[in-house]
Amino acid sequence: MSRIAYVNGRYVRHAEAAVHIEDRGYQFADGVYEVCEVWRGQIVDERRHGDRLERSLRELSIRMPMTRAALSQVMREVLRRNRVRSGFVYLQVTRGVARRDHFFPSPDTPPALVVTARNVAPETGDRGAETGVGVITVPENRWDRVDIKTVGLLPNVLAKQKAKEAGAKEAWFVDADGFVTEGGSTNAWIVTKDNTLVTRPAEHGILKGITRQVVLDMIARNGLSFDERPFTVKEAKEAKEAFITAASTLVMPVVRIDDTAIGNGYPGELSRELRQQFHDVSEMDPV
Repeated sequence: MSRIAYVNGRYVRHAEAAVHIEDRGYQFADGVYEVCEVWRGQIVDERRHGDRLERSLRELSIRMPMTRAALSQVMREVLRRNRVRSGFVYLQVTRGVARRDHFFPSPDTPPALVVTARNVAPETGDRGAETGVGVITVPENRWDRVDIKTVGLLPNVLAKQKAKEAGAKEAWFVDADGFVTEGGSTNAWIVTKDNTLVTRPAEHGILKGITRQVVLDMIARNGLSFDERPFTVKEAKEAKEAFITAASTLVMPVVRIDDTAIGNGYPGELSRELRQQFHDVSEMDPV
C-alpha cells in the first residue's frame, strides 16, 4: 500500500508529495510542527498538542491553516488512509508560499499545511527501554526561543548526529553555566539519591514538552518528590537515575552520560514505572 500525505488541501501519494520551492518553511524555516503518538488506534494527548501548536503559531504571527476540528479530521483521515494503528502523525504549518523576502508576505497569504503518518510498532521503543540509552553533552548553541516548536532544527540535527556517531541515542545541550537545558528532541530528567525527580523549568530555555507534562501529572498522582530546577552535568552523572521524555520516546531510561554509567548502569526502577503508567495517565482520543 502506498503511503498517503496531506499537502495543502489534497491527499496525495507520499512519493509524489511536494511543496513549492518558495514555501517559507523551505526558504526560512518559517514554520512550526507537532508530532503526536498514535497508540492502539488512539491519538495521544491531541488536545495538548493542539494547544501548543496554536501557541507556537501565535508567537510567530502565523494563522491557523484551518479550525482545530477540521485539522483533527485531516489527521484522522491521513491515519485512516495509511492504516496507522500505532505510530506517529506529523503536522507542519508554515507561513505559506510567497516571493522570497525576509519581510512577512501579504496578510492574505494562506498558511501551508502538511500532514503525514507512519506505522511504528510499540515494541520498538520498549526494546530500547529494556536496556536504556546513552546521551552525550554538547554546548548550548541554539536561538533563545526554543520554547517555540519551529522547524528550524539545524543545531538539534548536528547534536543528534554527533550523539549517533558516539554510539548514543540523544545529546543534552548544556548552557554557559554548566546546566543541562534539554535534549535535541527530548526533555531531560534525573532522579536524585533520595528519589526526588528533577527537571528544568519550562518557562524559558526549553520546550514545554507534552510528554513532560504527562510525567508531571504522574508525579502528582503518585505523590512523588519533585523539584523543578536546573541541574548540572556533574549532578546528572552522580544521579540515581536519568531519563528523557518525548512523544517519540515516552519515558526512556538513560544509563550513560558521556562515558559515565548512571546508577548501576541499568534502567532505574522509577523510570520504568513511569513508562509503564504513561498511557494510563495521558489523554486518549480514538482515531
